[in-house]
Amino acid sequence: MNHNIAPSNLDRRDWLSRAGCGFGSLGLIGLLNQEGLLRVAGAADSSGVSGRINDPLAPKKSHFDAKAKRVIWIFVNGGPSHVDTWDYKPGLTKWNGKSIKEFDSGFKDTTGFFKNAVGNLMQSPFPFAKRGQSGKMISSIFPYLGEHVDKMSFIHSCFTESNNHSPALFAVNTGLARMGFPCVGSWVTYGLGSQGADLPAFVVMSDPKGRGLPKGNAANWSAGFLPGVYQGTHLKPAGEPIDNLKLPADINSQTQRRQLDLAGKLNRLHLSGREAENDLAARIDSFELAFRMQTAAPQVMDIDSESEATKKLYGVGDPKCDHFARQCLLARRMVERGVRFVQIYSGGMENQRSWDGHNDIQGNHSQFAGETDQPVAGLITDLARKGMLDDTLVIWCGEFGRLPIAQISDKPGRDHNPHCFTTWMAGGGVKGGYSHGQSDEVGYKAAEDRVHLNDLHATILHLLGLDHTRLTYRYNGRDFRLTDVAGEVIKQILA
Repeated sequence: MNHNIAPSNLDRRDWLSRAGCGFGSLGLIGLLNQEGLLRVAGAADSSGVSGRINDPLAPKKSHFDAKAKRVIWIFVNGGPSHVDTWDYKPGLTKWNGKSIKEFDSGFKDTTGFFKNAVGNLMQSPFPFAKRGQSGKMISSIFPYLGEHVDKMSFIHSCFTESNNHSPALFAVNTGLARMGFPCVGSWVTYGLGSQGADLPAFVVMSDPKGRGLPKGNAANWSAGFLPGVYQGTHLKPAGEPIDNLKLPADINSQTQRRQLDLAGKLNRLHLSGREAENDLAARIDSFELAFRMQTAAPQVMDIDSESEATKKLYGVGDPKCDHFARQCLLARRMVERGVRFVQIYSGGMENQRSWDGHNDIQGNHSQFAGETDQPVAGLITDLARKGMLDDTLVIWCGEFGRLPIAQISDKPGRDHNPHCFTTWMAGGGVKGGYSHGQSDEVGYKAAEDRVHLNDLHATILHLLGLDHTRLTYRYNGRDFRLTDVAGEVIKQILA
């Protein structure tokens, strides 16, 4: 049928055709409503989930029973040094001050990023101590998180291909070291939908202290070639986190509802025959979500409604960590209300504005650990006491590790190391107090049970009840997946 015919040009047959279809639709809607099979925009069913017919973010069944229902990813931006945080290396003390080429003759000065500042092996400036019943050796910069080691699974043998921030960030977020591909959060929401209808399914928070976005910016939480509705919603780090959440003074919710309904009808008519235009469909869906968020978002973001004890648990009010404490507390409030995937970036663009400790590794990591230690520990404690940790997967990692050698400067730092880094997970179906894989004696390379990013992603999806080989999307004639053509679930860390 030609939808471009003006109403004044409709003949009787066109009018009857259109009206007839409409009468049939009304009858179908009535029958569906009687059977309880119709969910109207903004309405909620007995489970508290609201949605629309053909809502792309409606909850979907997992491939098998899931251990985790949601994810909070603490993204340690800049590349934290595993040998100064979680991967205790007494061998570094033994080899301290010696050339790494005595330890590994194959070392190349271009392994890092600054080939003219290659120093000798350098022991950690931080003392390590046994924590928890597992006796895990943990750096002194994590006094609060050290209390939770018996809830964590450590993976000490992760590795990647790039020693440069942007491609490494893309790799850990999307599985490939170039932009244009969907990130983990987008794949998860594509596969599972949202647990609620009044907030985004996938939310991203970045550094609020004026230190900038991670390199690659929004491409790190992009939906790539997936429909745009699955991309991350970035909360602005300063000012109103989301624009236009408050209604103008001269418009009430009823008026706006009528305006939105009319716009929706016109938009759907415009979309008819253009179903392949994903951006258009995503924009139309976003209007409806935005309307619902005007009620739900201000409530969820009101962390001052929390008890003083809860805010103190996270470190809210402590100048050292208040900004990150508020983000971690907000993350808990969001997943509690149905947000499926939350990613919080610690640190900004690069160098001393993030964990990118090329200079003064001691000062750099002390600062950023101090900003995040209590808030993340508070998050784990809070999730556990609310009975949510068992089905919430908490992830801590960055884009790569750092070399065990000193980067020469007045205050020595460490250069990038793609050959080895540490990731830990807590809750959501992983073993507690467990360590998987090993780096070599000084932490230069992953040595035993090496874990590629494809394996890491396969494991995250598995914990959420998704088979990484079956979660696919056809694009340009090929079925793509997060793990490309590789990836094995790390079964050893599963509870």
